[in-house]
Amino acid sequence: MTCPHANIREMEASIHTDFNNEMSYGDYLQLSQILSAQQPLSDQHDEMLFIIIHQTSELWLKLAGHELTNAITNIQEGDFGHAFKVIARVKHIFNQLTQSWSILSTLTPVDYLKFRDALGHSSGFQSYGYRKLEFLLGNKNAALLKVHESNPSIYHELNTILISPSLYDVALAVLAQQGLLTDKQVLQRDVSQAYQSNDNVLNAWLTVYRDADRHFELYELAEKLIDIEDSFQQWRFKHMYTVQRIIGNKAGTGGSSGVGFLKKALDISFFPELFALRTHL
Repeated sequence: MTCPHANIREMEASIHTDFNNEMSYGDYLQLSQILSAQQPLSDQHDEMLFIIIHQTSELWLKLAGHELTNAITNIQEGDFGHAFKVIARVKHIFNQLTQSWSILSTLTPVDYLKFRDALGHSSGFQSYGYRKLEFLLGNKNAALLKVHESNPSIYHELNTILISPSLYDVALAVLAQQGLLTDKQVLQRDVSQAYQSNDNVLNAWLTVYRDADRHFELYELAEKLIDIEDSFQQWRFKHMYTVQRIIGNKAGTGGSSGVGFLKKALDISFFPELFALRTHL
């Protein structure tokens, strides 16, 4: 009988170890840059947790934005298969982000106050990745670009997304292409403005749901959008609850109202008719 430990040792001995002239795992992932990016501004132990949670969240936000941008293109091109795949991935990204708040919740109010002043006016409200995501999903607000004016490249990208169709806008365009939505007020609206609920859109989606077999791609798209909003709202709620747990009702470091602002965000729906239609079925 072969000793399993011997097999492991043989495998380890065969692993390539000379990277003098070749790319390594660390090189490919640029780990030296990533793992040296944690620079606490205080001598408090828990600041490292605070930094890493927010840095990894920004990476997940970047991936979510990358996927949603692709999903918009897929839908515009009629490639629903790929759109469904990446939208499903975004749902799991939001679930991952939601779990990260549980880790941050281990930071007590007393420990956070020990380094909070070191943060200055920096705030999650200034997150470029989060703003990009909200714009892609349809919660447009040009006034929120002001905080990014000091960085021209970021400002330009966000402004481009602001004036471009959101994920819901392209979904509504498909409704129109299939003759289910004809309201010009909706189809020719200013897409740089936040979407407002519309009865004609509601009736179009009701047509889809009442004959789901006939309109299966649109029905599946609608349910994928519901998945996104469901997971996103869970993330929003966990964010609000974690902030409330740590700082109570204090104002945020960047000047926002903190928990009050986060609670208001919970009332915002990206796809309002998709929830409203359930009452009418």
